[in-house]
Amino acid sequence: MRKSNRTFLITLFATAFALAACSQTSTNKKLTLIDSLKSQLTDTSQLDTATLGAGCFWCVEAVFQRIEGVKSVKSGYTGGNIKNPSYREICTGRTGHAEVAQLVYDTKVISYAELLEVFLVSHDPTQLNRQGNDVGTQYRSSIFTHSEKQQRIAEAAIAAADSSGLWNDKIVTTIEPIGAFYVAEDYHQNYYNDNPNQGYCTYIIAPKIEKVKKLFKDKLKEDYK
Repeated sequence: MRKSNRTFLITLFATAFALAACSQTSTNKKLTLIDSLKSQLTDTSQLDTATLGAGCFWCVEAVFQRIEGVKSVKSGYTGGNIKNPSYREICTGRTGHAEVAQLVYDTKVISYAELLEVFLVSHDPTQLNRQGNDVGTQYRSSIFTHSEKQQRIAEAAIAAADSSGLWNDKIVTTIEPIGAFYVAEDYHQNYYNDNPNQGYCTYIIAPKIEKVKKLFKDKLKEDYK
């Protein structure tokens, strides 16, 4: 890494937020009081879903469980070509699936662009089909988009990351439209929190969490600061 993290974050925000803003149709029409009340009663759009792959899903889950505004995290599989894959099948690397974490988040607390900011910095997006010693297409760095807006923001985030100089090598993170998502087996859920002293958790996941705590202190849930 050659430039400061702060330089990258500023660039990422400026690009991704600007693009997101341009995608919205501006209007000066004001809601009446009744319309406003109806909107508040019926609007559920403050909750959205993001699906991200950054190597082993235990790592991604543990990182985003600690981010303010993230309501739930499920480890699972997506992007493949067979139905209801098992972990054993995923590990062969032949199903096309990626290990991912699917997040439900509150858009009034944290934006999609901010989630991608944490995502990109918390792993190495320049490693092709691997993260460290976890090797295979199932460990690819990937953003699975749920809408055209997410697609545009993801493209802007990758472009900003590539031009930031934060990494020496080119970003290889894929942007793929979300397909079927399969929740992983029960023993994969909440893995780090349930097994903090397990070897992989101690030597691989814990350092990632510490990095996120250092760089994104203002985005952490109170219990994890």
